[in-house]
Amino acid sequence: MSEYKLIGHETYLEKFVTLYENNELPNKILLSGKKGIGKSLLAERFLYKIFNSKNDYELIKNNSHPNVLNIKKINDKKNIEIDQIREIIKFTNQSSFNNKSRFIILDDVELLNINASNALLKNLEEPNENVFFILIFNSEKFLIDTIKSRCIEFKLNISNENTRIIVNNYFNENIYDQINSNLINYYSKPYYLITLINYMNEYELSVSETTVDDLLVNLIDNKHYIKQDFIRDNLNMIIEL
Repeated sequence: MSEYKLIGHETYLEKFVTLYENNELPNKILLSGKKGIGKSLLAERFLYKIFNSKNDYELIKNNSHPNVLNIKKINDKKNIEIDQIREIIKFTNQSSFNNKSRFIILDDVELLNINASNALLKNLEEPNENVFFILIFNSEKFLIDTIKSRCIEFKLNISNENTRIIVNNYFNENIYDQINSNLINYYSKPYYLITLINYMNEYELSVSETTVDDLLVNLIDNKHYIKQDFIRDNLNMIIEL
């Protein structure tokens, strides 16, 4: 299996790089679209372009770059909490040794709790110089208008054909056309399909023969909803289907 490739959002990547190089990039960007279509990957690839040395690449990949702050929900929490947003103040107030731009990537911004939302609003209203916010939003969820109104929103989507390419590239085989239509009708986004196929491979479920009902029986019988993040996060949806 290969590393995720950016497919379907290349135009946005080129646009953001050009805007940045021309000092025209908005300092508060909202990337919105359905979960699992590559919004976070787009943000990451943009950073690779801006900080383009091999050392920068490794630091960004390992979430240790001094000019990049990544904030996302902690695994055992339901929401992004105010203490995480307070990290922004500490991050932006640190002295910069290279005078380069700083980027704050806030993933799943719809998971902010009330206190965290209010703290973020204050940071968005008074951003430090040469600091850029990239907020990543699952458009199937709710985000308060006061945050939306302070950002320039870019609405992303992905075609079925690009989804096919992404899934096949990841597994280095034409696996997309093998997926049971009962599943692919519901798990149509690249991230979900890749995670689902990995799950089925791990537990020796047939990609072509497994239906939604089969998947539900398997995860309940084996209690995978307790230890599998993908299943736990999507259990309600699977039951509804």
